[in-house]
Amino acid sequence: MDAVILAAGEGTRLRPLTSTRPKPMLPVGGRPILEWNLKALSDSGFRKALLVVGYRKEEIVDYFGERFKDLKIEYIVQKEQLGTAHAVSVVEDRIKDDFLVMNGDLIISTELIKSLVNRHRESKSRTSLCLVRVKHPSEFGVVRLKGKQVTEIKEKPKKPESDLVNAGIYIFNGEVFDAIRRIEKSTRLEYEITDAIKILIKKGGVHGFRVDGRWIDIGRPWDLLDANEIVIREMELGKDKNVDIEEFAVIKEPVHIGKGTIIRSGSYIEGPCYIGENCVIGPNCYIRPYSSIQNNVRIGNAVEIKNSIIMSGTNICHLSYVGDSIIGEKCNLGAGTLVANLRVDDDEVRIEIKNKLTKSGRKKFGCLMGDRVKTGINVSIMPGRSIYPNAYVEAGSVVRNTIYSE
Repeated sequence: MDAVILAAGEGTRLRPLTSTRPKPMLPVGGRPILEWNLKALSDSGFRKALLVVGYRKEEIVDYFGERFKDLKIEYIVQKEQLGTAHAVSVVEDRIKDDFLVMNGDLIISTELIKSLVNRHRESKSRTSLCLVRVKHPSEFGVVRLKGKQVTEIKEKPKKPESDLVNAGIYIFNGEVFDAIRRIEKSTRLEYEITDAIKILIKKGGVHGFRVDGRWIDIGRPWDLLDANEIVIREMELGKDKNVDIEEFAVIKEPVHIGKGTIIRSGSYIEGPCYIGENCVIGPNCYIRPYSSIQNNVRIGNAVEIKNSIIMSGTNICHLSYVGDSIIGEKCNLGAGTLVANLRVDDDEVRIEIKNKLTKSGRKKFGCLMGDRVKTGINVSIMPGRSIYPNAYVEAGSVVRNTIYSE
């Protein structure tokens, strides 16, 4: 059985982070989302993965090449992003038998994949849906079952009758391509794979299986921080041999520290957290739990990082605070840059998504900062604000609204 990963979309709800990279390449626990999924597939015994790519496809191709561990990788370009069903249709001439399909914005475990494949084979299903239970089913496709048989999928119902939802992972055979040819565009002007599945449900033979294992859906910015915390908590963390830890640095395990990284005197690092390769941490800084710092990052004197993702090549050199934030690549935060993560009224933080302020459900959330942003000294950034790639924030500014690059 081959696997197909749908990785062609832009991920507009995660701008400005996706302004310069496809969503599956956003980092969680020091690795791109897509890498976690390829690892799960490889460890589950899959030997070939077809990646459907489109938006900024070069980022994916250059990073993974033609092989990942035991997986052979083939790329298929979806020239127009016309929805999930259209994305599945572009692999038709590459598929011979049953095949697994999954959305590229999930993080799943080996256990989940193995369980789904085994249940599919044991039940001799023609089509199988992976099902999970969630806290907010109205945000997903709610599935109704009669035994193992799927009888209905309701997309984002206002009053869901169940918390059992479509996980975005499927096992199909060739029937799905005929069903895709019969569907029309949805209200979003896209061809939806769930519309094709509804046709297959009417024919019978669509089974749904609630399986165990890690399943994380990353659709909105705050999902990245939630996913990062879960993944870091579950990772095997440890220091590389080629690490320089100076006297009077304090490291509260578990902490991952990559090769070539220097931890300077006075640094206090509280695990679990992840620090990549060739970083310079300190002196006299505080890295708090669930922070993920990628490669070639500089965290300097009197800087505090709390529960944040700091991407490669970024400098946060002195007298700054970054809380519950996601900071892009090659940013430079001037001295005294403070990212607030808590509203004065203690209400949940609102984040601008598609030009609309959206409740995050989080009391604490800081900044979404795109790549190559620079801030002058003594900049204050209010909770939930976004700064787009290549923007410059003038010294002494208070960022109260979204900042776009010129």
